[in-house]
Amino acid sequence: MATIEKRMGKDGKYNYRVKIRLRGFPSQEATFKRLTDAKAYVQQTEAAIREGRHFKTTEAKRRTLGELIDRYIKEITPHKPKNNKNTILHLQWWKKELGKYSLSEITPARIAEKRDQLAAEMTNRNKLRSPSTVVRYLAALSHALTIAMKEWQWIEDSPMRRVLKPKEPRGRVRFLSDDERSRLLAECKNSESTYLYTAVVLALSTGGRRMEILGLSWKDVDFDRGVITLHETKNGERRVLPLAGHALELMKQHAKVRHVSCDLVFPGKNLKAPVDLRTPFETALKRAEITDFRWHDLRHSCASYLAMNGASLAEIAEILGHKTLQMVKRYAHLSEAHTSKVVARMNEAIFKI
Repeated sequence: MATIEKRMGKDGKYNYRVKIRLRGFPSQEATFKRLTDAKAYVQQTEAAIREGRHFKTTEAKRRTLGELIDRYIKEITPHKPKNNKNTILHLQWWKKELGKYSLSEITPARIAEKRDQLAAEMTNRNKLRSPSTVVRYLAALSHALTIAMKEWQWIEDSPMRRVLKPKEPRGRVRFLSDDERSRLLAECKNSESTYLYTAVVLALSTGGRRMEILGLSWKDVDFDRGVITLHETKNGERRVLPLAGHALELMKQHAKVRHVSCDLVFPGKNLKAPVDLRTPFETALKRAEITDFRWHDLRHSCASYLAMNGASLAEIAEILGHKTLQMVKRYAHLSEAHTSKVVARMNEAIFKI
């Protein structure tokens, strides 16, 4: 129920005070100079309250993006996967740029302006931010706004739904040729680091990420079953790596000389943190005369070898720990020979003459 009261102000002019009372909802008040505006407010506000839109709009005007980000970092990021360090970094950038604005003022146009600013800024390495990095900044803000919409009901809709993301380049597929692999493994064997050869073989054999390999604990290695269990992964889910062949034999030999007082498979000098193999690996690459290759490309090499040896995209995704096939489609062209054989066998079976 709404009432409109005509009152005279201090300036001698009349205004109209509106009071709206609906059972189950807080009362709303507003003052207008014209009666037509007061009546329009009543009609719009009552409809918005009944449809559940009014109080979200009120919260959006009362809350700032800075408040949203602070609450998100405090309540949500502790429960997210290990990448929350970067998420917090990205959100702090948004807070610095737009934190003072109320949520009702965070429009698609304002976000798009900052998106373009992100893409034009130079990084600490004196390079422009890549489209992939800009997408990650946008993704961090997008999830925070989604939580504010769905769980906190601070906004009615997320403005990110109408912001275009930069087009990311096709995924990199750099893998070692047979000759490069032989040269690299030979240099890893000759490395000053006693861990480098085993770690590189393990990465090539299992497709594990750098810190998944270097952060391994002996308690997660099961020689009887031939598996390694990863409890901490990039997407936060437990994953099992198959341990077979040369990698399995190397790990068994390595276990014989493990440090009794340390559970890390590849411990650093203080036995409390994993060893840093960056310099030994780069030295081995240089001695092997291999260019344009990073540690993460060992993972690409594993996926590429799987594809070329008949593994399906679903199998590659499972081994690498990807939730969708989209991430492994970059290797599809490497399995064309296997696919052709499958189609040929199918044709022989159904077109028997």
